[in-house]
Order: sequence, then C-alpha cells, then structure tokens
Amino acid sequence: MAFLARGPPPGGGSRGSPAPPLLASHPVRRLTQVMAALPRMAERRPGGRHGSAAHRHGSNTLANTVVIGRWRHYVWLLALVMPLTGVVGWFATTLALGPSAPVHLAARRDIVQSVVASGRIETLFRVDVATQVTAMVLDVPVDEGQVVTAGQVLVQLDDEDARANFEQMTASVRQAEAKLRQLREMSRPVAEETLAQARATLLSAQQSFERVEGLFARGVVARAQLDEARKALDVAAAQERAAKLQADNLRPGGSDELVASAALAQAQAALRSARVRLEYTVIRAPRAGTLISRSVERGDIAQPGKVLMVLAPAGETWIEVQIDEKNLGLLSIGQRALASADAYPRRTFDAELSYINPSIDAQRGAVAVRLRVPVPPDYLRQDMTVSVDIEVARRDGALVVPADCVRDADTAQPWVLKVNDGRTRRIPVRIGARSSSLIEIVDGLADGDRVVPSTRADIVADRRVRAISP
Repeated sequence: MAFLARGPPPGGGSRGSPAPPLLASHPVRRLTQVMAALPRMAERRPGGRHGSAAHRHGSNTLANTVVIGRWRHYVWLLALVMPLTGVVGWFATTLALGPSAPVHLAARRDIVQSVVASGRIETLFRVDVATQVTAMVLDVPVDEGQVVTAGQVLVQLDDEDARANFEQMTASVRQAEAKLRQLREMSRPVAEETLAQARATLLSAQQSFERVEGLFARGVVARAQLDEARKALDVAAAQERAAKLQADNLRPGGSDELVASAALAQAQAALRSARVRLEYTVIRAPRAGTLISRSVERGDIAQPGKVLMVLAPAGETWIEVQIDEKNLGLLSIGQRALASADAYPRRTFDAELSYINPSIDAQRGAVAVRLRVPVPPDYLRQDMTVSVDIEVARRDGALVVPADCVRDADTAQPWVLKVNDGRTRRIPVRIGARSSSLIEIVDGLADGDRVVPSTRADIVADRRVRAISP
C-alpha cells in the first residue's frame, strides 16, 4: 500500500528527513508507534511553515488520510493477532498443566442395589372352562371381565336329550327296586312255605314207606306196594330238595337276591350318570374369580375339549418376572420389591419375592421368579405389564462414586482413574453394592479422592491433568 512508503509525504518536505519508525517487529508495538507518530505527521505539510493557507489545508488533509489508512490497517492486524495470542496461550497452558478433566469425589452415602425387571400380573393358576357334552348353547349370562362367585351359572346348554335320558334311567331304577321288593316280600315267603310243605310231604312219604316195608316183611303186602311206597318217598325227597334250594336263593345273600340287587345298583348307576350329564348342560363357575376371556355365544355348538371361558380364581395376586441369570446370585426369598404398572407409572405398590424357579431358560438366559403382592391395588388387571425393582442390597454410609467412574465394572478387575497431585493414576478397586447411578467402593479409594469418569476416553493413566469439579 502506498501509505506505507518510507519517503517524504507528498507535496514537499526534505527528502532526507526520516520517516516515523513504523516497522517494528511486534504488531502491538507497531500500533503504539503509529499512535505516537500521529502528532508529528499532522505537522508536516507542503511548503514548510510559510506555505499558503490553501496549501497548508491540502497538506493536512492528505496527511490525515494517510494516518487514518494506517490506523485502520493496524486495527485489523490487532484483531487477527489477539485470537492467535489466546490460542497460543491455551496450548502453552495445556502443555504445561495438562488438559482439563472433570472429576467426581468419592463420598459416603446410603446406597440401595436393586434388580430391575418387567413382568405380568398373574394368578397361581387359571381355569379353562369347557363342556363335557355336545350340545347347543342356549344362554351365556356372564361377560368377559365379570367377577363371578363359586357355582354361578356361566353357560346354559340345551338339555332336552339329557333330561329324557335322566327320566328313563329314573324309571329303570324304580323297576329294579320293585323287583327286589317283590322278591323280598312275595317270592321269599312263598319259597319258605313251599319248603315247609315239601318237608311235610317227605316226612309222610317216609312214614308210609316204613309201614309198607314192615308189612312186606311179614308177607302181608306184595312187592308192588313196597315199590310204590319207595317211589313216593323218592319224589317227596326230590321236592324237598328243590324247595330248599329255592328258599336258599331267595334268602338274604342268595343268588336271586344278589341278581335283583345288582340290577338295582346298575339302574341306580345309570341314573347317576344321566343326572351328571343333565348337570353338564349347566356350566357353573368352579370357584370365585374373574372371567378374563370368553369365546362362546348363543347358538354355538359346545363340544368337549373346546375352551369356552378362562377364569382367574380369586386369591393372592402374583407377578411373574424373568430375571437375567447373571443376577441369580443376588436373589433370595423374602426380598422386598417396589412395583408399578406401566399403565399407572406414578402409582407404586409393594411386592415380595416368594419363588425362584430352580431351572434356567437356556434360550433366553433367564430365570423365572414370582413375587407376591400382599395388598394388590384395585386397578391391577390380569396380564397387566408391571415393572419391579427388587431390593437385593442396602448399605448405609457406604463410600460411593458415580457408576460411570468405574471402568470394567462387570469384570473381575474393576479400576478407576484417580487424580493425585495433578496426575492420573490407575487404581484397582473392589466394588460392592451397585445402584443405577452409584457404585460402592469397598477397597481402593478413600473419602474425598477424585476420579475421572469413563466418558473422557482421551484421559489416560499417568498423565498431567487439570481437575475440574462438575
């Protein structure tokens, strides 16, 4: 630029007079020299001190123009140099003291370690309501979600065939009972009378034979009469035996009575079966509970094996949860938990760990646990999704650090990056209880020690740093 020339100002002046010392090496010093030279530059005008007023005015204008141009140049130069100076200073500080690093203090606080999982509300078991006979559905007097009592009618089936069969079996029982009563009240007394008569006839025939036999021995009667007497005796004896057998069969425990009793029992069994089949046409709630599903309507054909409804019996409420198997060693029966339904996240309720499945789901790498809800809230529903925090450990006044300050926390050799005297040190630690944000340090740190979070991956061990508390 022309105004940086070292020659005399335009329009006059001595050629050998020196120019203002404007070319110093440092930019700030150069700007200072420019400001100091402004008065002298303003006095220099063409024609010396004795020039005309117009000439002096023109010379002053030209000098002011040159000075303003130079002033602007150095202002811009200063604006460029100052940031560079700050950057150089920052690099110098970083090289001298190390990079800045946020640190957290190890402090004593209460910590609660919990295992978090989600599951569903369930009962210990569910009842599939189905029919045992094939019949058309006449009525379904209950709806899904309804609370029912034990014995309440759920489904009414067509009972015409079952009722007709029941009446037929009832008639068969009455007939069998009449036969048995007839045997006991009529046949048995008649048989006893017949036996008595046969015995009397046998006695008479015996006596007659003995008389004829005596007369034949004395030669009074012929052999033909003896043979007739013997024949009459044999017939009487046969009749007595038959009458005795008949009476024995009709006596209590006899074959005829056993047959009649068996016929009655068979009829009664058939009647009970008919009664049961008739009762099957009315499907009732096996116990009190809540109907969580219904898949039957009027006019449907109900068939055995087809589930019509699902009943969740009333009783204790449970939460079924799948826990990662790596947390199995932390669980024990009786541990307390805090649960909340996903539909009502602001409302919590207490639960208690009551069952741990002895087997592991190999596909999911999880173990099923069950938590009992002592006082279930009224808004809980079957199969509702809930989140649970199972308290597995509690430490009061434990030495803790933020969880992101412990490196390799899930391995056998966790460690922290501790800041001591402006340098980082890798310190192995032994950890205890863990929460979502804190980790207990059992060994390796003291109260007040400063550690660098793992989020600063650029900060490594054995390096100078400037610790900055967050």
